[in-house]
Amino acid sequence: MRNAAPLLVLTDARCALHDAGAGHPERPERLRFAMDAVAAAARAGTPGLRVVDRLEPAGRSRLALAHAPRYVERLLRLSGRSAVLDPDTSIGPHSIEAARLAAQAALEAVRAVLAGDASGAVCLTRPPGHHAESARATGFCVFNSAAVAAAAAVAGHGCRRVLIFDPDVHHGNGTQEIFYARPDVLYVSLHQYPWYPWSTGAGGEIGSGAGRGYTVNVPLPAGCGDAEYALAMDRVVLPVVRAWRPDLVIVSAGFDAHAADPLGGMRLSAAGLRDLFGRLFALLGEFGIPWAATLEGGYAPAAVRDGVAALLQPSRAEPPTPQQAMPAAVDAIAAACGRCPLLTRRRDDRGR
Repeated sequence: MRNAAPLLVLTDARCALHDAGAGHPERPERLRFAMDAVAAAARAGTPGLRVVDRLEPAGRSRLALAHAPRYVERLLRLSGRSAVLDPDTSIGPHSIEAARLAAQAALEAVRAVLAGDASGAVCLTRPPGHHAESARATGFCVFNSAAVAAAAAVAGHGCRRVLIFDPDVHHGNGTQEIFYARPDVLYVSLHQYPWYPWSTGAGGEIGSGAGRGYTVNVPLPAGCGDAEYALAMDRVVLPVVRAWRPDLVIVSAGFDAHAADPLGGMRLSAAGLRDLFGRLFALLGEFGIPWAATLEGGYAPAAVRDGVAALLQPSRAEPPTPQQAMPAAVDAIAAACGRCPLLTRRRDDRGR
């Protein structure tokens, strides 16, 4: 049962004005597909659902919590103009405002859940963010909304431990880069590997310096579906949450591991997505950990609708057994467990 606080959906119609170029998969219709799921959840009687549909753009200082100030200034100067930021990432006259609105949605979502004003918060905005690095736009992404919100939670809301969970089919190279050397933001990614962005997401990437052990990559082979993702949740993601007990969880909610999505090679079903978030939210509810989610990938109508529905109406399925999963996925999940200091220390402590 959700508590009496509302379940927030944050969106803004101006995000649909972001123009990534003719024929680009990151298209304005994605927001319509997402809001279709919100309307369906409302019709189904989802308790406490409240939509906030007008936002203010995030300011320079907030964006600079996760991005280099010179990068922020360069992009703000492009407001009202069209430009090609990288081979996959183009912007139109309204794109910088849309990206600032997306970042502000994440900031407001985090503020609301940490203040107890919301039981959870879902940001339905575009462009996505998890490929945007501290000083580089890439992979359809301009500002990294999840990273901005996580950094704000630490800098402005007193959080000592923030966990970013990223089940997008593509590895979130930007989020990893921004927090790779920090011990206060733990990045956990389930992603297809090898796959875009090609140069990051290997299991051995676990952080550096003070951040060593605070990046957890679970690189999964193509073809994984409900059983493999549930196993990864049960063997890696949920044990990491139990071991670290974050003050806040931010979900980089990419839905392109859905079987219908054209930009991935995974086979998650609608039921599998509901189960994935059902497992996560049940544990967060048990520990009283607030959560917020921000839209990342998902390019087929069914992927976006099913993914948003899963965030708003999660459920649980029977726990999988390793025999139900692809052997290569079982091996990848076991290897991720073995590389994660949080989990190996837990096993060592139990063995004493």
